[in-house]
Amino acid sequence: MLAIFDDTSTLRHALGFEAALANAEAAEALVSPEAAAAIALLCATIALDPAELAAEAAHAGTLAIPLVARLRAGLPQAAAAVVHKGATSQDLADTVLCCQIRDGAVLLGRDVAGITACLSGLAARHATTPALGRTLLQDARPIGFGLRLAQWRAGICAAAERLEAEVARHAVLQFGGAGGTREGLEGKGAAVAARLGGALGLRHVVPWHARRGGLAGIAAAVAILIGALGKMARDISLLSQNAIGEAYEPSIPGRGGSSAMAHKRNPTGCQIALAACHRAPGLVAGILFGMPAEEERGLGGWQAEGPAIAELFLLAAGSAAAMAEVAQGLEIDVAAITRNLAAAGLGEEIGDSAALVAQLLADMREG
Repeated sequence: MLAIFDDTSTLRHALGFEAALANAEAAEALVSPEAAAAIALLCATIALDPAELAAEAAHAGTLAIPLVARLRAGLPQAAAAVVHKGATSQDLADTVLCCQIRDGAVLLGRDVAGITACLSGLAARHATTPALGRTLLQDARPIGFGLRLAQWRAGICAAAERLEAEVARHAVLQFGGAGGTREGLEGKGAAVAARLGGALGLRHVVPWHARRGGLAGIAAAVAILIGALGKMARDISLLSQNAIGEAYEPSIPGRGGSSAMAHKRNPTGCQIALAACHRAPGLVAGILFGMPAEEERGLGGWQAEGPAIAELFLLAAGSAAAMAEVAQGLEIDVAAITRNLAAAGLGEEIGDSAALVAQLLADMREG
């Protein structure tokens, strides 16, 4: 996930945008085939120093300005004149971010699928294991232990499906030009956008410079996935308390110990997921704060989205990686489950737990 959002990836997508734009415009006879070929070749071969570009982008206010200047400096005059034709800096920035979001979502989907597959097997195995249910942190009625696991899985699957839908709908091409009108393209802006989106693997839509709800929806969906993983982590951390002891993270040498208390078995994977839950809401709030963008292009709001969205995807990846390891080696102590239920004196009637587990497993696909 770090590689998906790092400077190298950003530059690769930015150069891909400029090359694809030139080729799209050549296909619509807006620039010469020779100019487009020269631009595409330079984009594929130019050596760029990310640190230098970062400093210049900070000074200029956008990556597009120093990047396009370098491309123009390395091209014949005729090709230099049409680099970035009809595009604006936000077209480049938003499109690059959407490419990274698309790639990040694919990676998260794979990580989450591993978790839900493990939970599916465990939930089915323990669907009829009578266990003490707990509400408001107090002993409640018996449940099938597998129902608790199936509910974790259902929440994670639903969150993953929500993210997949948000990305499919909103991680799209941004191409509108200076004022969002696609001026200077001889009425061929839609055709250029269609070709550009096709080359980049992004759906082409009407320009959305100042409509930030789509990216806000993606950010919220990532945070919801983080929260669903956190629900699993919270329950496991509670179940692993000394007085309960019904489920534990896998025992791995060098992990979960204490520097001062050798007897401890700390739920460190859950700790990672829960720490992500603490950080995610603030990042989403910052993105929501930027939604009332000013007129045709906002100032300050959308510029804050990229780092926050990257951080959300990194938090989700860290959480998913930690909980995948937990799910793969989750230790369930049936003897402790039985002992705790007996101590509560509530019997072993678990209602429709088994049927509900089966329904949840059937309704929610993997990841």
